[in-house]
Amino acid sequence: MEKIGGRFIVNRQRPKISIFGCEIDPLSKDEAVNTIGGWTRESAPCRYIVTPNVHHLVLLQEQPALRKAYESADLTLVDGRPVGWALKLMKNPVPEVVPGSDLVPALFDSGTRDRPLTVFLLGAAPGVAEKAASVIHSRWEHVRVLGVYSPSISFEQDPAELERIARQINEAAPDLLVIGLGCPKQEVWASQFAPRLKAKVAICAGATIDFIAGHRRRAPVWMQKIGCEWLFRALTEPMRLGPRYLRDGVEFPMIIARSLFTRVAFEDAGAADRLLGRAITTPRYPPTYWDAPRSSTRRPWSFGKLR
Repeated sequence: MEKIGGRFIVNRQRPKISIFGCEIDPLSKDEAVNTIGGWTRESAPCRYIVTPNVHHLVLLQEQPALRKAYESADLTLVDGRPVGWALKLMKNPVPEVVPGSDLVPALFDSGTRDRPLTVFLLGAAPGVAEKAASVIHSRWEHVRVLGVYSPSISFEQDPAELERIARQINEAAPDLLVIGLGCPKQEVWASQFAPRLKAKVAICAGATIDFIAGHRRRAPVWMQKIGCEWLFRALTEPMRLGPRYLRDGVEFPMIIARSLFTRVAFEDAGAADRLLGRAITTPRYPPTYWDAPRSSTRRPWSFGKLR
């Protein structure tokens, strides 16, 4: 991270990776923590962070509002080893996978006596965020939870509820807003409301609040390391997550295959141009139908119902 014109910006020595319908920031966890820490010290509009996993990338192919939210995100970090492996296969590796459930505790660790980190927890079931706040206060002495709120399931359809959420966050004015509303609700909400929020940074963090509170269990570390955290979650919540992971397991390899097809096709086209002595005027890997998000008429876009 570097400071230019009084603003902390992401170090672009490693350019963004444009793939699978989004642009990924190839940062390590430490680099991400330093970048976000710099943002919390700025007086600037709220920035928001997304962490794509396999499920997110599948939804990106068919939900325009989610794609728009990803395009506007200030930081996009890979969440999940299967996505990291896919990027390595595509010859676009990232230094490290940075799940939101690892990034948030790492940010809490960065709080100090001289500069404590202030936090607002948005999401999870009623009572869970309060439990998470209690855990945070007992585990991280330099983190202060200024407020929590669990909106109704259909909050996105209730203008009064949306205003209530924004008002509570702005009254607290935290350094860090942790959003646990599920994809795509959290990303779409963040993209729409970030310009109005007095939080410094918002992280779309999925089930992180549940994990901190102990309401849900994360997979053992050994399962996380071999990329099977999804299997653990499917076994612990089969009715809710089983169908999701089954569909993702079918569609994500197809997304990878389309991207590989595009890359091979343009490599071959470039080789032919060089062999014939023609100038190559097209980008090496331009976006095409094969590598662009697919529109879908099978299911209209909605905020989704996953929490």
